[in-house]
Amino acid sequence: MSSVALSAVLDKHIRRLCLDQFPCGKGSWRKDGGGGGSEAEAVTEDTDTLLDLLSCPHSPWHHDEPWSPQAAALQRVAVVQPERLDADFVCSYFRKLRIVDKDVSVIDSYLLKFCNLQELVLSANRICEISAENLPRTLKVLELRANQLRALGRLAISPPPRLQYLGLAANRLGSHRDVTQLTGSQWPELVCLDLSECDFREQRPLLKALGTLPCLRTLVLEGNPFTLAPSYPGFAVDALPRLSYLDAAWIAPEERHRYRGMANMSHLLVDWASATVCVGVMQGVPDPQLDADPDAPEFPVVSYSYVISYMFFSHQSTAYREVVIGAAAKRQSQGQGQDQGQDQGAEPIQTPNKRTVKETVVVQAAAGSQEQAAFSYESRYSTSSQPWADSVDFGDTVTFVVRDLSGFQKFLHQGFSIFIEQEKILSWPTEASDDAPGQGVADNKGKKAKTKDKRKKTVVELVADPPVTTVVASSHVPLHGLLSGYPKVDVLCDFGPLHKDPPPEDAAAATDEVAGMDNKAKDDSKKKGGRAGNKKTATAKGTRRGEDGDADTPTRAETATLELSVELKKWRHASEVAPLGRATAS
Repeated sequence: MSSVALSAVLDKHIRRLCLDQFPCGKGSWRKDGGGGGSEAEAVTEDTDTLLDLLSCPHSPWHHDEPWSPQAAALQRVAVVQPERLDADFVCSYFRKLRIVDKDVSVIDSYLLKFCNLQELVLSANRICEISAENLPRTLKVLELRANQLRALGRLAISPPPRLQYLGLAANRLGSHRDVTQLTGSQWPELVCLDLSECDFREQRPLLKALGTLPCLRTLVLEGNPFTLAPSYPGFAVDALPRLSYLDAAWIAPEERHRYRGMANMSHLLVDWASATVCVGVMQGVPDPQLDADPDAPEFPVVSYSYVISYMFFSHQSTAYREVVIGAAAKRQSQGQGQDQGQDQGAEPIQTPNKRTVKETVVVQAAAGSQEQAAFSYESRYSTSSQPWADSVDFGDTVTFVVRDLSGFQKFLHQGFSIFIEQEKILSWPTEASDDAPGQGVADNKGKKAKTKDKRKKTVVELVADPPVTTVVASSHVPLHGLLSGYPKVDVLCDFGPLHKDPPPEDAAAATDEVAGMDNKAKDDSKKKGGRAGNKKTATAKGTRRGEDGDADTPTRAETATLELSVELKKWRHASEVAPLGRATAS
């Protein structure tokens, strides 16, 4: 795509004002005030009429120009004082310019002609670099949101000295050099700074640089990777004592008092995030035993259980877990954790009882470039299996400690998938054990008595086959709220109805069977007088139409839902930092 200069866009907007055409300018349509005849009055208009043509909403010459509030006023000047119009006057007349989503990529020196410009909004363009030498020195507001800036570069070299607002949100900024160029020496009068949705990863150096801005009162940082850390916003509030607003929220004196001293804890590492995923109550899953054949043989015994699994960020080199459960299960987990923890990281311990299992999974970024640590590194984590019930409370909580904040941020933008898995287990009776060697052969009467007594006391033992797992439903969990400053996201996952209609072959067979039952019932009714036959017919029709026998009432399948929450750890007081900080630093 070819480059688009700001001068070309501005020139096009100004030409659309038609300052030298009717009803503006010095054209023949204006009354000269000399009092011509009736013919002259028929083709000329006075000043008030021309102004009405510009201001009347139904006039074809009325236009709303959102790119500048001075555009309409300049048209009125062209009617009242057309002799003042020249190139220098037109450019100097503008105080605010708003050029949004016009594919502008070059800020050229033409902008310097707007010598009285105070506000310049260039959001959603394709600007990769901007030079301060092409900006008017009168500028107070500069908005560059959602461009393609990769570095501050020449913008930080002698910027407009009166600049009070600088918007750099949603750009590719975040390098160490960018941090060093956000100091009071470059921006002495900056009051409001928007750095949201950039790529600043280290909190402490950035806050140290921003602390040198003498007039900074409003700061927006949400959406940067380091804001996912538990130390944010406490570090920012304590490190910037002159700040009044952080992320569009007023900093109350009580809040500043709670975080006092946090910025001086130099031993604390703040380059990690802690996310807790809680899987709660599942409802609306139909009972799989309702479809069981009543004439099926006694064995195998079929049972069903359910597991919730989900894909979560897990780019890692090492992992460990800490499980708080019963003593027997804990010993079992210690034996399994050494073999599985390194490779699988977060595979939950399967426990037969319904205790709440708390797991802590530490996920670290592998050594290498930052580009390799992306949200595509996901692993599947599963809850313990639970038997079917109308309402199943999994009570599963997993906490992830992530050091790759940039990759974790991309993962939160995408969200993750969650699945309902059904486990079908077939259980078979064990074979009868033979007599132990070395025992004598008893007489027939004793053997028969012993066998009879054994049959009375023996309980059939079942051996279960490995479960057959089937994914019966899936849903997507959005996590944008965690990037917008909310520490917790509560989601009710809606999987839709899980009841499935029978295949066409089965449906046709079922229809034929019901029809056969109806015909047989009619024949029996003719032979026996009808009462028993009518009863069978009603039963058959009820099986086909529903228990109420109403064919017009559709069966509504219940929607399967699951309660889920994802919460970021945030320190709410400086006292929470010390013990966890020392443990993390060690």
